[in-house]
Amino acid sequence: MVLLIAFVVIQFFRPTKNKAEGMSKNDISTLYPVPEDVQNILKTSCYDCHSNNTVYPWYAEVQPVAWWLNSHIQDGKKDLNFSEFASYRIRRQYKKLEEVNELVKKDEMPLDSYLWIHKNAKLSEQQKLTLANWVNAVRDSIKAHYPADSLVRKK
Repeated sequence: MVLLIAFVVIQFFRPTKNKAEGMSKNDISTLYPVPEDVQNILKTSCYDCHSNNTVYPWYAEVQPVAWWLNSHIQDGKKDLNFSEFASYRIRRQYKKLEEVNELVKKDEMPLDSYLWIHKNAKLSEQQKLTLANWVNAVRDSIKAHYPADSLVRKK
């Protein structure tokens, strides 16, 4: 009985949802061209955890699941937030794009725990190639506009 009461009580304590009004002025697309096919990949496979707009599943209304999801989203946004990408220093932008390529290539992103429920977020080999080509093009554009020593951290 105590567990049931505790379960009911925690339903009243909800984290703030990750929902922004409109597109951020610092969205990656304000700085770099994002083709429609890449935008679709990002929205389907990345943005729930790496942007200011999460599409929440029905179970996000149940505690403690909502707390777990919120923690996961906050961690994802802290590491990479496409909605705030233009506010990053150029070195961080360059590095984060490199990490996107590495993690997608190694099938470390999207996370397996995300793919259990979001089957449509699993990237095909063609989608991985499309994303990699776009990331490489953006990185090449950055390299063309900034000195090489400004893009890597000095050891």
